[in-house]
Amino acid sequence: MLTTAAVAQEAPDARKAAERALFKQIVEIPTVEGRGNMPKLTKLLTAEFRKAGITNVVVKDHDNTQTLIARWPAAKPSGKKPILLMAHMDVVEANPADWKNDPFVFREEKGWYLGRGASDNKAGLTGILLALQNLRKSGFQPTRDIIVLYTGDEETAAFGARKAATEWRPLIEAEYALNGDAGGGSVYKDGRVEGFFMQVAEKTYADFTLTATNRGGHSSAPRPDNAIYALAGAIKGVEDYRFQPMINDGTRAFFGQLAEKDGGAYGELVKKWLADPQDRESADLLEANNPGYTRTRCVATMMQGGHAPNALPQKATANVNCRIFPGVKIEDVQAQLQAIAGPDVKVTFADGSQPSPPSPLREDVTEAYRAAVATRFKDAPIIPMMSAGATDGSYFRNAGIPVYGVGGLWGIVGEKSGAHGLDEKVWVEGFHGQVPIWEDMLRRLAGS
Repeated sequence: MLTTAAVAQEAPDARKAAERALFKQIVEIPTVEGRGNMPKLTKLLTAEFRKAGITNVVVKDHDNTQTLIARWPAAKPSGKKPILLMAHMDVVEANPADWKNDPFVFREEKGWYLGRGASDNKAGLTGILLALQNLRKSGFQPTRDIIVLYTGDEETAAFGARKAATEWRPLIEAEYALNGDAGGGSVYKDGRVEGFFMQVAEKTYADFTLTATNRGGHSSAPRPDNAIYALAGAIKGVEDYRFQPMINDGTRAFFGQLAEKDGGAYGELVKKWLADPQDRESADLLEANNPGYTRTRCVATMMQGGHAPNALPQKATANVNCRIFPGVKIEDVQAQLQAIAGPDVKVTFADGSQPSPPSPLREDVTEAYRAAVATRFKDAPIIPMMSAGATDGSYFRNAGIPVYGVGGLWGIVGEKSGAHGLDEKVWVEGFHGQVPIWEDMLRRLAGS
């Protein structure tokens, strides 16, 4: 069996080529809802786990998709509960006509790997797998079980996470979870590190349907009331409305770190808001720079109305997507939206995730993350934060398993990843650099 030193001496170019090849395979399987490709990916991942000697792999068929659960049993059991490693296999849809290149053809360009799912979440998924393969190859012997959960519908209904947290609970029971779909670092192009973020809380996802109805009529005789106009007024009201600013331990730590590092006007603005989190003016200015971090935010995402070009509309609907601050009830947001929309538009709850409490900060996880990141970026700050987007983590937090987003991946300050959008990408150096960070962190948390 190879020693750690032997693994470290492997040709870096060969390791990088192998990592790239696996990532390419994973990205080029279009695991979009409804396409039926998830079995191709679970078959590939199962083979990769077994290649590394992790043979306890279970694939659950459910809800027209699949979820994969793998377990690496402790070689020298310490009595500690397992660690759960999380990521998701599914990706959002991508219309090839909108992209410069086919979204499901992996490519490399100007220091980036591109393709749908490259950032969300196949880079994190691949990084976890590669780290476990390297740890096995090095002869590492964990003192607690390491469990991997790869879900197949995080981007849609999240039935995989819901079932894992309930009916499949014995398969994933753990002391805490490390979520590869959150956290990660931000680095300037000159190599200076801004920080690595540890997600300890996340907003609640909720979709609401706004519906305006009318008896309609002939378009040659316009009525004073019109379903489309009523809906448009409601949507304009949502656009203009600002929810009450809020703060929690995660956002306070996040903004506090930013204020310490910024000696200019932005840093002063952050300090002003931290001194009075109810200050709407400061919060509004921060929202322009950090959308979604000071409050609940709602935005219109889809509209449909009318039934004929020469008829007055009898019905018009819109979807409003809300990302709700932890601690705020979905029904309270619905009531606020109804007040904004007025009596001629009905607001109904369509779908959403479970509200979840923030995970308590753990010194062992924080310090292991800090030390692992320091192997690449000395003295890099570890910044607790709340994510504006939702992940599978909420279901496990509600089930009593704390979740920490601690990805080793990093990107470039000012460069958007394109997740859920066009030309999704991940920084090549960050993709490969995440693997030793994951390895070091797991040695510290699951070693002797």
